[in-house]
Amino acid sequence: MINVACPVIGKKERQLIKEVLDSKILASGKYVSAFEQSFAKYCGTKYGIATSNGTTALHAALLMCGVKPKDKVITTSFSFIATANSILFCGAKPIFVDVDPKTFNIDLIKLEEALKKEKNVKAVLIVHLYGLTCDMDAILKLKKKYGFKLIEDACQAHGAEFKNKKAGSFGDVSAFSFYATKNMMTGEGGIVLTNNKDYDKYGRQVINHGREGHSTHTVLGYNYRLTNLAAAIGIAQLEQLESWIAKRIENATKYNETFNNLGFLQTPFIPKNSRHVFHQYTLRIDTKEREKFIKYLASNGIGSGIYYNTVMYNQPFYKQLGYKQGLCKEAEKSAQEVVSIPVHPSIKKNEILKIIKVVQGYKK
Repeated sequence: MINVACPVIGKKERQLIKEVLDSKILASGKYVSAFEQSFAKYCGTKYGIATSNGTTALHAALLMCGVKPKDKVITTSFSFIATANSILFCGAKPIFVDVDPKTFNIDLIKLEEALKKEKNVKAVLIVHLYGLTCDMDAILKLKKKYGFKLIEDACQAHGAEFKNKKAGSFGDVSAFSFYATKNMMTGEGGIVLTNNKDYDKYGRQVINHGREGHSTHTVLGYNYRLTNLAAAIGIAQLEQLESWIAKRIENATKYNETFNNLGFLQTPFIPKNSRHVFHQYTLRIDTKEREKFIKYLASNGIGSGIYYNTVMYNQPFYKQLGYKQGLCKEAEKSAQEVVSIPVHPSIKKNEILKIIKVVQGYKK
């Protein structure tokens, strides 16, 4: 089976893990600091705060922007559940906005409609889904006009770019995940980026029990720290990220060249100003065909995944909060049509050719 995801673990990761084990300092330490600095520099921000996972990074990012109970935070309707859950962790209310059916990212017209309708919106939490950045020029114009805090959920967008600027460097804060299936990983892990010195200071307290110094706790904090072991993996992974991105783009380009003329599916849309890093290579296929297509791929030894099979507000817990189906029609339609196929850098050339041949051979 050609899996839809395949983490790469090489000699450098093993070497650095051994160094950490030999040091006997397994919790946060110099490897965490080095990883924070190198990832922030890569993305083009001043500060990086490593966290235990992408969800804790999102929660910390919202807190750093001052999101508190009863605040309103506008976000996309189509993402992994952690995007919306992190807003609830703050006691705030998620305001869901529909997506652009071409990019799967937040619909800018619907976003402004929500900003006009909802009073006192504290923040907007955008998601760069599947490795494609949102239209940051348009979003920054809205930020200037309406005065909200901007948080980037870049958990799927390591190295993605808008007009040659890295995802995670546009907002007041941003959050990344280093889960094992991401374009680079630490097993579990995350990071918050910012250019604001005060946010950085507060964020470091938030993820470390509210500490100021060793034994003084001046704010409510959490245990969201990353370990040296995880950071060591991240240091090694970051060194290889650009080469892996190049391979993902190469694989995606081959797919696009051969799938564009297939009438039963739609290939990913790539705006001119964006570098899509293809955390997922996501096709659209008619909902009546999707299950049959997935079974066909599996019967030919090709893995696939659906990200995501429902919008966040249609999850049972969110229905209990009063959210109703039909709120975001394009997102709901997307959830019925998306399917992702392998695009990761571990795929061999003969496997790419096999995937192409199998997809081309699908009969409706």
